[in-house]
Amino acid sequence: MTTFVEMLKSNIRRLRLTVTRKKGFGYCEICRKQFGYYMIHNGFNDSGYAYCDKCGQTCLLNLWHIPKGIPEGIQKEIHVGLIPESAEAFLNPCACGGTFRREAYPRCPHCNSILSPKARKYIEENARNAQKGWMENWRGIMCIIIEDKVLHDVWKEPTKQ
Repeated sequence: MTTFVEMLKSNIRRLRLTVTRKKGFGYCEICRKQFGYYMIHNGFNDSGYAYCDKCGQTCLLNLWHIPKGIPEGIQKEIHVGLIPESAEAFLNPCACGGTFRREAYPRCPHCNSILSPKARKYIEENARNAQKGWMENWRGIMCIIIEDKVLHDVWKEPTKQ
């Protein structure tokens, strides 16, 4: 017999599979190769973000689930959008060996060059929330996910005191 909780979990999994994002295609200004991407509006998503300083992968942090082991002062500094530098020490490293940092940028998945935030043409064509003018930087409330390379809530385990 299926319990209510099992049924709820199954419905949530099914819902996650049906939610789609507007995906677009961009290109690297260095190697000229095309890549898939989508934008996240962290205000609507209630999330913070950072990019890996080595591969450019995006890390999204659910602001409703900040671990209790994070000092209260740092918790108060974390808002929607780009994470504060003080939160970096509490994140696990990226699988590539890099670090999720406030000062890192998204990168081309082919040549690993830093992507130009001046990519107004393809971002505005594909991002509903950017139609009134792309901010032309990677430091705002919106972040970019390249080729579905995204990690969620990569907080380190709280240390026992």
